[in-house]
Amino acid sequence: MAGLDGRALVTGGGRGIGANVARELAAAGMAVAVSGRTAGQVEAVAAEIGGRGLVGDVSREQDVERWAAELGPVDLLVCNAGIEGPAEPFAEHSVQEWWRTFEVNVLGVYLCCRAFAPGMIERGGGRIVNVASGAAYLPSVRPGASTAYGSSKAAVHRFSELLAAQLAPQDVFVFSISPGLVRTEMTAGSFPDDAPWTPPECAPRLVAALATGEFDALAGRYLHAEHDPPEALRQRLGAILRDDTNAIRLRRP
Repeated sequence: MAGLDGRALVTGGGRGIGANVARELAAAGMAVAVSGRTAGQVEAVAAEIGGRGLVGDVSREQDVERWAAELGPVDLLVCNAGIEGPAEPFAEHSVQEWWRTFEVNVLGVYLCCRAFAPGMIERGGGRIVNVASGAAYLPSVRPGASTAYGSSKAAVHRFSELLAAQLAPQDVFVFSISPGLVRTEMTAGSFPDDAPWTPPECAPRLVAALATGEFDALAGRYLHAEHDPPEALRQRLGAILRDDTNAIRLRRP
C-alpha cells in the first residue's frame, strides 16, 4: 500500500509485529517513529525505515510524555507494546509480576492515548490503533496460559471501544485489532507448529488500511487482521454496521 502521509508512532516497534507495522507504514509514505525498551532494537528499526527511535517504557508516564514532547503531534498512534505475563498457576507468582502485565498492556495504552489524542483533536483529527488479542474474547485454556494476558487484552478492547465513542465526534477514530497468532519472540515455544498461525503481513496491512480513513465508520469495533482484511471489510462494512457485528457483546436468546 502506498499513498499515506503524515506522522506515526508505533510502540513496541523494535521487533515482531510492531517492527513490521512500522515498515509497512514507512513504505506507504508515513514518517514513522518507533518506541521500545531495548535501545539497540529500536534504533535498528528506525535506521532501517528512515524514522526515529524512542527508548522508554510505555508504562512510565514520564517516558510517554517525553516522547510526546519530542515528536509533537502525530496523525497515527499504534499502541502495540505488550507482554504476555507470567505463566500459571497464577498464585505461584508475585502480585507485582501479575500486575506488571496490566501496567504494560493497559496502562501503557491509556498513557499513550492520553498523551497523543489531544494533539490530534487540536489539529482536526487522527487515528489510534490499539493492539488487543483474540484472548480478549476467546479465553485460552491451553496449559500454562496467563490469566493476566487475556484479562489485560479484554480491558484494552473495552477501553478502545469506549474511547472511540468519546473521540469520534472530534474526528479521532480509535480501533481495536487482533493481529492473530503471529510467530514472534513472545509466542515462540508457547504454541505447537500446527497452531493456526497468522501470516505476519496481515496486521501491518490492516493497520495501513485503517490509517487511510476508509474504515473510520468501524471505529470501536473488534477487527481481526486475518479474518477482517481490508478487501473483506470493504464488502462487509454496511452489514457490520447494520447487524452490529465485530463487537464483543452479550447476546441473550
